[in-house]
Amino acid sequence: MGMVTTLLAGALLAVLPPTASAQQPAQAQPLTISQAIDLALANYPAIRAAEGQASAARAGVDLARTAYLPHTDLIWQQDRATRNNVAGLLLPQSVIPSISGPISDTPSYGGVWGSAAGALFSWEPFDFGLRRASVGVAENLVKAATTTVELTRLQVAVDAADAFLNAAAADEQVQTAHADVNRRDVLSTSVATLVQNQLRPGADLSRAQADLAAAKIQLILSQRAAARAHATLAEALGVAGQTVALEAGALLTKTPAAPAISAAPEAHPAAREQQAVIDTAHSRVRALASAYVPRINFQSAVFARGAPPVTAAGTTGLFPTTTSNWAVGLTFSFPVFDVVSIGARRQVELGNEATAKARYDQTVQTLRADEARAKADLDAARLIAENTPIELQAARQAEAQVRARYDASLGTLSEVADVERLLAQAEIDDQLARLGVWRALLAEASAHGDLTLFLSQVK
Repeated sequence: MGMVTTLLAGALLAVLPPTASAQQPAQAQPLTISQAIDLALANYPAIRAAEGQASAARAGVDLARTAYLPHTDLIWQQDRATRNNVAGLLLPQSVIPSISGPISDTPSYGGVWGSAAGALFSWEPFDFGLRRASVGVAENLVKAATTTVELTRLQVAVDAADAFLNAAAADEQVQTAHADVNRRDVLSTSVATLVQNQLRPGADLSRAQADLAAAKIQLILSQRAAARAHATLAEALGVAGQTVALEAGALLTKTPAAPAISAAPEAHPAAREQQAVIDTAHSRVRALASAYVPRINFQSAVFARGAPPVTAAGTTGLFPTTTSNWAVGLTFSFPVFDVVSIGARRQVELGNEATAKARYDQTVQTLRADEARAKADLDAARLIAENTPIELQAARQAEAQVRARYDASLGTLSEVADVERLLAQAEIDDQLARLGVWRALLAEASAHGDLTLFLSQVK
């Protein structure tokens, strides 16, 4: 009975489909270039880092605004010490404790209790624009951090799109290499038959086999390049180490229309980021201009002391109930000699502002040059894409004619090998031509700081 049960169970396992846990994991859905960009924007760590810096900068504005708030300090002090006092003066220091009260005729080293409690309210009603300037610095830091986020997102999107195009081009080269290997394999087989029938010399077979081996090596190299391109793409998408399948779609079949992009380089996130750096440096200069002014503080205090007389004993002075006071007033202070340090700091910030302006000018120059280079690349890529179909058609016709001549013993194998290389190159040129146009369009969109037109043409 046990043997029958075992056999039935084995038969059922052989017939039933495997469970979900035993099935192979499903392959990832192929990504279009738009989906790849979205995935990069959602995953890439550099964007989160830039957003964290922007969040910290916004918190810095709130911190700067706390300077408008009043301050209230509370204190409670409890001590037991002698109360011998001497006439004289001590310069300000932080070592010897202060003591108050009349001078005692008879020194005593017996301890008495002392206590103190108080509250000090302080508010600066007038600051001659210093706090407003400090808030302005913080606000400009927020603007700089925000434009950095925009620039980072643009760079991540461009890198992801470029890596996608590179991976698509590498895949196309693998397919071309496969086709070349297949053609040369067929040729090698045909030549072997001719040699075996003594219709062609043995050198032709050696040449055909050498060309086939070279084509196989080229296939291996193209496969390695494709694997590296896919690894780079996964890194650009923020999923390094994972396998990314591509859906090239219109990138391989459609040539994008001529773009109508008109955007000033000053609107590019890189230029706006540098402008924010200039504004920040300028706001620091304004803040230092407001630093060399009098400081006016409104202050009010309530305090009490527990100060026992000389003859006191026990717990007298343990609580601040002996003497109490209140005070209200204005405190004026002016750091006379800070003019030197403030002037030096202002010169530093003026230098930083001049540096930022120079970098802004350099950024604008670079953006204009990038735009000109991208336009030249796009024009050339379009012309190339118009000629590669002609090249491919001619190469196919030449390959067919040379093969026919060789089969009719009117041509040599060297001619066949040359035309096979020409056909392989023509196939690669034709497959990469449209991708070249897309890559040039991407570069132009990147130079203008906006991928909207590029993505709209993809869709």
